[in-house]
Amino acid sequence: MKEQTTAYSGSDIQILEGLEAVRKRPGMYIGSTGPRGLHHLVWEIVDNAIDEALAGYCDHIEIELLSDNAVRVTDNGRGIPVEIHPKTGESAVEAVFTILHAGGKFGGSPYKVSGGLHGVGASVVNALSEHLIVEIKKDGKQYIQEYSRGARLYPLKETGKTAESGTRITFKPDPEIFTENTDFEYETLRNRFQQCAFLNKNLKISFTDNRNPDNIKAFTYCYEGGIKEYVSYLNKKKTPIHNDIIYISGIIDKIEIEMALQYTEEYTNNIYSFINNIYTPEGGTHEEGFRNALTRILNNYGKDINMFRKDESFCGEDVREGLTAIINCRHPNPQFDGQTKAKLGNTEVRRITSQIFSEGMETYLKENPASAKNIIEKTLMASRARVAAKKAREATRRKSPFDSLGFASKLADCRCKDPTRSELFIVEGESAGGSARLGRNSEFQAILPLRGKVLNVERARIDKVLGNKEIISMIQALGTGIGDEFNVDQTRYWKIVIMTDADVDGAHIRTLLLTFFYRYMRPLIERGYIYIAQPPLYKVVANRKTTYAYSDQELQKILEIYPKTIKPTLQRYKGLGEMNPDQLWETTMDPQARTLLQVNLDDAIEADAVFSMLMGDDVNPRREFIEENAVFVENLDI
Repeated sequence: MKEQTTAYSGSDIQILEGLEAVRKRPGMYIGSTGPRGLHHLVWEIVDNAIDEALAGYCDHIEIELLSDNAVRVTDNGRGIPVEIHPKTGESAVEAVFTILHAGGKFGGSPYKVSGGLHGVGASVVNALSEHLIVEIKKDGKQYIQEYSRGARLYPLKETGKTAESGTRITFKPDPEIFTENTDFEYETLRNRFQQCAFLNKNLKISFTDNRNPDNIKAFTYCYEGGIKEYVSYLNKKKTPIHNDIIYISGIIDKIEIEMALQYTEEYTNNIYSFINNIYTPEGGTHEEGFRNALTRILNNYGKDINMFRKDESFCGEDVREGLTAIINCRHPNPQFDGQTKAKLGNTEVRRITSQIFSEGMETYLKENPASAKNIIEKTLMASRARVAAKKAREATRRKSPFDSLGFASKLADCRCKDPTRSELFIVEGESAGGSARLGRNSEFQAILPLRGKVLNVERARIDKVLGNKEIISMIQALGTGIGDEFNVDQTRYWKIVIMTDADVDGAHIRTLLLTFFYRYMRPLIERGYIYIAQPPLYKVVANRKTTYAYSDQELQKILEIYPKTIKPTLQRYKGLGEMNPDQLWETTMDPQARTLLQVNLDDAIEADAVFSMLMGDDVNPRREFIEENAVFVENLDI
């Protein structure tokens, strides 16, 4: 149980500095003014409500999208303090919403554990909202205060009596700040709220989208099993090798760790770590402690039951094959490496996680010998495949383009050695590769043609992956290595462009390549290095003028320009190989004219489920996906 506190008053609100320049430089506080920054406003307010749940005072959070695209977040916690703050002479509520670094999370008393440690959330959301209303129920009374673009419209006022407690915040993002759009993405929000419910056992989170009165969407999430149910949810389209989900938890020095894990027949692993409800995509000390202990424990157990051959032992990648795991840490004072909350840095957490996990996992293996044997056998197969793949792995360590004649003949490298300027085009087919090689700017553009089908890595172990010539060529060209040796900082190109035909085969190859990058080189996607080229579908010639159309809709708009007396000549490109080098350059490769789609990874956990469903062995989920989404298909090449 979490240690609860009895007092939460105005004197607990500590002011570190005034609110300055948020509207002038919003990117400093929310990352961007695009969709990611827009949704960050919701995360800030919801995280504050979840902090009340972590403190033991809230068990229900309601989030609503209103008809005017405003957001309303209601919790049944203690309510923000309303007393006059001793330093400002105004209500403590006003300090929270108008002063940067004002909050109850610095002194260590009201909140033992918190995700919103910086105390900037409420004030930043207020500053970047066209309109914000805060309503509070506390100590038998109700209060309200409104703001416009960060400025109060009136002092906090009492509106009546109540037997309830909690806080309701309604805000509408300011279109002067979010100029791209202020429309919230329903699935992005729903996924995040479901995740929060998994991470906080028995916390009820309700989400309703009221923007379309004819299609109101509503979900309520509450998981008694917490992260055990999370692992079950993530593995619902996978085949486990042991039915039970292993759950281990403990508290040492007020640091709480809980872990849930299950092995499946998959060849890849998915380990997701969190600190105070914050996803840490780059891991950190909590994940390091878990990984180190897992390798040590399975090695010891395998030796104890005499399952190893002479000189055999497991390495980290062996024991993680097919593993789905959630590591959930709650820390009173988490420290992060770098500016973003992407990697936990507290050194003591490594030891504590390792200790708690070691004791729990050793007990599980002894008490469940049948499941333990399945896990060891799975890991042994991974280990022996790794040894068999060692020679192939050596071949991927690229020293120069001329190490291998076969490789040198494939890659047409660029002269530039600066990765920030260099681009690699991965091109479908020799014909298209030839056009791209002749049409490119060889100063900064490299071309790697693919001669055959890329392996579906979702259905292959590492030894088979490293036996695929096309994959080896990509690894060699990129210079990053693979597996435990992968180093994103050694990437030779900061633009890696997938350029395939605009047909079903091209889409399939593109999906295979994205699956490979996601499973084995995910940091390339996370850093925004992966792009998809957009070649034209049509060439339109009329009055000696050539125009290109990139979609059927764009083609219709072009054709409508010409009078009936002029009949343009149309050419439908079935493949990149039909385009001559000049055409390929001016439509698809010229930085001044081309359109590239950057591949982003906003939700790694949801992406994992999609790749498993689309590229895995189980046909039924894929059939269900096609049936559910077929109605949305407008153009299908056959």
